[in-house]
Amino acid sequence: MERHVLAAISIAGTSLDLLGGMYLAYDLLGGKHGPLRTLTRAVTYSVLYGVGFGLPVGWRFGLAAGLTNGFTLAIELSRAARQQPDYGLGHDSLFSFIRGAGFGLGLYHDFGMRFALIFAVLSTVGQIIAYSRGVRPTMQYQAMARPRITRRQATAALVRTVGYIVAALLSGLLAQGTYSIRFALEIGLVIGLATAFGNFLTPYIEWFADNLPERRLGVFGVVLILSGFGLQSVQYWVALLDVPLR
Repeated sequence: MERHVLAAISIAGTSLDLLGGMYLAYDLLGGKHGPLRTLTRAVTYSVLYGVGFGLPVGWRFGLAAGLTNGFTLAIELSRAARQQPDYGLGHDSLFSFIRGAGFGLGLYHDFGMRFALIFAVLSTVGQIIAYSRGVRPTMQYQAMARPRITRRQATAALVRTVGYIVAALLSGLLAQGTYSIRFALEIGLVIGLATAFGNFLTPYIEWFADNLPERRLGVFGVVLILSGFGLQSVQYWVALLDVPLR
């Protein structure tokens, strides 16, 4: 087993313990109007996009892009759920930068700093342009007890797919003097389809986040703590069973 993998498992276990404790302390953290509703969204969207990005492209891309997309989306959607106006250009640009940085960080290991940096910049600029045209995560926001995607959201996902295909081609040309149509299609389709699927599930996730019963939150907290304990114990089992580390 690799040392980095073992360390990542232990960190994940500690994080789950912390998260589980927060769910158990639901009332102390403000109840329905506290931060847990936003945190629930953040965790849910991070897992959703992490799996959607990570399965086809790799775990590094899934982890970086999933976390940055999940937490920024949660902040924006939580504001919409409270029926507050959308953020202005400054916040929109910041969210775009964070998500673009997540894409770049996820691609850095396999494609190098130059490619990752160019792709992150193009992604950030593209998202800011989309925001300026009214295309944002809260577009046509509506919490529902079933998944749904509107025609405008589907069109935006299609445009996003084409945009990321072009961004991948340009990044390859500018960074390496060459390009891969296969990779450009892959990264564009992965981001486009993952976000389209996310848009499809968003109404139900939003309804779920706003209608979580308090008792279920406590049970969920216990499950998270037990899961975290299990992950943290892996390092001790590795030592006890004399599993070689690399």
